[in-house]
Amino acid sequence: MQTTPRVALVTGASSGIGRAAALALVGAGFAVVGTSRNAAKAEPLAGVTFLDLDVASDASVRSLVGEVIDRFGRIDVLVNNAGVGAVGAGEESSTSQAKEVFDINVFGVMRMTNAVLPRMRAQGGGRVVNVSSVLGLIPAPYMAVYAAAKHAVEGYAESVDHELREHGVRMLLVEPAYTNTSFEASSMTPDSPLPIYAAQRAVSRDVLATAVRNADSPDVVAKVIVAAATDSRPKLRYTAGSMAKRVSVLRRIVPSRAFDGQIRKLNRLAG
Repeated sequence: MQTTPRVALVTGASSGIGRAAALALVGAGFAVVGTSRNAAKAEPLAGVTFLDLDVASDASVRSLVGEVIDRFGRIDVLVNNAGVGAVGAGEESSTSQAKEVFDINVFGVMRMTNAVLPRMRAQGGGRVVNVSSVLGLIPAPYMAVYAAAKHAVEGYAESVDHELREHGVRMLLVEPAYTNTSFEASSMTPDSPLPIYAAQRAVSRDVLATAVRNADSPDVVAKVIVAAATDSRPKLRYTAGSMAKRVSVLRRIVPSRAFDGQIRKLNRLAG
């Protein structure tokens, strides 16, 4: 019988969903390690050990996972939460900027997952919980690069989950809709802006800002992350919040032409 606390590692834990998830996992009885690019500046959280991590760096990921194992001896749950937003028309982001988004939001997930899996297999189990988004299921006009990254995480996680089950490890997805965080304010802006998109880009930013302002709190998502980390019979996908549940259902049952029209209406697109 395991007598030491289970250990959860949460990336991007200094604010927003990551911070709420770290606190919720402490409440669920985990020893929690939270990461930040500058852990010394992170606001202290009771029960959370903060360590430095850059998910876009192979060396940083290896160092962080090694330190967690040295200190705690195990990693039972990895929450892949660290990420960056990106707004603007697809044509307005250079391939270099798109690579930067993918390096954090997609390859960061892969780096962290590959780093913890040997330990999870050796200890006979574990869970990797990925903070995805309903934007990994639907179109996101003027957030094309971000949506593409979330679609990639969805496909990667679902595929890897099949590979890991026989080893006692699960790869799960938590899919919130918009969440009341600093996402909109901290998102990347296009590095190649074009005048032809300027007016609609401004409209889309207003739509996003309004959605984020009226969205669920990070605590709503944190509760779902804890469920994914602890359920005795885990599901592949967990929607977080009522809007996310509606979007997920509608994507499956509404005819494509009608769904397309709703996307355009919600994003205040002409035609």
